Amino acid sequence: MSLWTRIFGGGASRTPEPRASFQDKGGGVVISTSQELEDALRAGSVTASGARVTPDTAMRVAAVYACVRVRSGIVANMPLHIKRRVDARTREDATDHPVWKLLRRKPNRWQTPAQFKRMMQAHLILRGNAYAMIVSSRGLPQEMIPLHPDRVECKQNDDLSLVYVYTRKDGRRVELKQSEVFHLVGLTLDGVHGVSAITYARETIGLSLAQEQHGATVFKNGARVSSVLTHPNKLGKEGLEFLRASLDDYRAGGESEGKALILEEGMSVTQLAMTSEDAEWIESRKFSRTDIAMFLGVPPHMIGDTEKNTSWGTGIESQTQGFITFSAEDDLTIWEETINRDLIGDEADVYARFNRAALVRGDIKARWEAYVKALQWGVYSPDEVRALEDMNPREDGQGGQYYDPPNTAGGADKSEKDDGDEPAQPA
Repeated sequence: MSLWTRIFGGGASRTPEPRASFQDKGGGVVISTSQELEDALRAGSVTASGARVTPDTAMRVAAVYACVRVRSGIVANMPLHIKRRVDARTREDATDHPVWKLLRRKPNRWQTPAQFKRMMQAHLILRGNAYAMIVSSRGLPQEMIPLHPDRVECKQNDDLSLVYVYTRKDGRRVELKQSEVFHLVGLTLDGVHGVSAITYARETIGLSLAQEQHGATVFKNGARVSSVLTHPNKLGKEGLEFLRASLDDYRAGGESEGKALILEEGMSVTQLAMTSEDAEWIESRKFSRTDIAMFLGVPPHMIGDTEKNTSWGTGIESQTQGFITFSAEDDLTIWEETINRDLIGDEADVYARFNRAALVRGDIKARWEAYVKALQWGVYSPDEVRALEDMNPREDGQGGQYYDPPNTAGGADKSEKDDGDEPAQPA
């Protein structure tokens, strides 16, 4: 039986065997169907605010969605190279290696490399782990099939080897060897399992969800109370019913939007300013957004929170550079080392490397300033710069030469003058 069939099944469908029902005396959940198993796997704990927080519900919070989008987008869009060491100083693209095809062309039958990397990185951020089954032929990887982290259980044996148990949708459990799984691990406390930022930010995210629900309820019921109706005497039952119907029709919007409210029996209206509760609710939402960005390692300005920052200038630039250094670099290193361990293995001359220069690909000024300096110092030749810009070599054949660094200009003339028998005389 092939690995694919073991994991996802195949051939004629088979009805799961009936299970004996029983009562759990410990107050747990009794699972008897595949749907109950699905719900249990995706269940999350209820926070103090009353909101149930799971990785899926957390994505409904705008700040969480924005942070996951930013961090997963960097990994998805940055070029990933598979390199081969020719000698101590020479490297070349290992385009003949099967891992190059997986990560640059077709990781599986339905995903592009960017889709695969974006999804795996999102799993890593939201759940602390990301898994993909490695389908191999004759010892060479051919496909990478993503596995949902909620359905994978990672165990460490007594000999320190790892084994993975995948729960299929029909409830059956399949065991996978360590060599059959591509496993990305984020921050870990035991060296095996990654911890999810959602777990530790659960209360903050739950508060944000509760605040959004509260705000939606308030606006559904006609927004906050902005005025008080005062009656000089006592409003009768019939007058109260007329007033309630009039208010409901007035707050319904539509054709009534913007029209004046007609009051009867000498009633007056007193306008109210924003209450302290309203102001505290708005401020608490801002604090929640900042806390979520902190948990997920993204500067607030990158998710649209520029209230306490200038939108231009060195402050934003420094924060962006800090994000690249401390968050993006962390993600890129995790991917590179995991590819080397799980896909490339013991081939010491082949390794994975992201092209970090692509971080300034959208900034043409910064990109060309870097090219000019590289040309001046003899790091790049003109043809190498043109290749980075996806351009053909120069037609005159002069693009392969390297320029001398500025501090060596005139060095040849100086050496000729100093080659005489007499030492150079001081000026």
